[in-house]
Amino acid sequence: MRSKLFVPASRPELFNKALASAADALSFDLEDSVAAERKQEARNALRELLRASDLRRHAKVLIVRVNALESRHFTADINAVVQPGLDYINLPKPETVDEVRAAASAIEQAERANGVDRPVKLLLNIESPRAFRHAAELAGAHERVAGLQLGLGDLFEPLGVGRRDVAAVQQAMFGLRIAAGEAGVFAYDSAFANIKDEAGFRAEAQLARSMGFLGKSCIHPSQIALANEIFRPSDEDIAHAVRVVEAARDAESKGVAAYVVDGRMIDPPFVERARVLVAQARRLGLLTDEQCVALASADAAS
Repeated sequence: MRSKLFVPASRPELFNKALASAADALSFDLEDSVAAERKQEARNALRELLRASDLRRHAKVLIVRVNALESRHFTADINAVVQPGLDYINLPKPETVDEVRAAASAIEQAERANGVDRPVKLLLNIESPRAFRHAAELAGAHERVAGLQLGLGDLFEPLGVGRRDVAAVQQAMFGLRIAAGEAGVFAYDSAFANIKDEAGFRAEAQLARSMGFLGKSCIHPSQIALANEIFRPSDEDIAHAVRVVEAARDAESKGVAAYVVDGRMIDPPFVERARVLVAQARRLGLLTDEQCVALASADAAS
């Protein structure tokens, strides 16, 4: 999920274009981008899309940002969009463990009502000081929580923190990444509002990648290629990871805990990171035939 394209749910004319895009994921929005009088219309459009029998041929991760739990729209949103085609509910503004659990319960009820047999996960927006302070607790509140997403606009603007203050952005990213790591979920980066500032988007995305974020939100199709490029593992990193995985299997068979690969000392944390990178490369189809053979041979040997 290197790139996640934001799509207003009130604009169904954009749905097919978004599905045909190079974005790894699509985030259909029922919250801020949809006027109150068009909420039901937007829900109906999403329900129809998510129930389409040919939706899975697009191989996209499908997300819906619903309205906040305390809003009058939340229950109607969940009942409409928790459908067989949905992967994640993006929950805005959660601040307590009880809120996360209530959202998970609502999703479970909608799954039963709508015949959904593959659990829909939760992606929590962290966009208030309280949520930021308790991010790890929120992430660990329920097994449905798969990730935390940084909402820098909502987090910074009320506090008067500069959205382009690199030090502030870096600290927010680091805090969220550590919270996600504590809970064992992924961290996902915020949107970058200045569509014309490619250099700014690139710099922020590179910072997020350096901190282990999974990908970056895109508010315009022009940002997709940038996110895909930046969050793509390099060929050098993939090759090193494959060698680490091979060496790890050999070392484990010999009872060796630490060893050297490409001049670097390797122990369990580095092996785990290499396995994650190899899995990502597999999903993206980036492994060479030679690397696939090497991994298959190592699998057979183990």
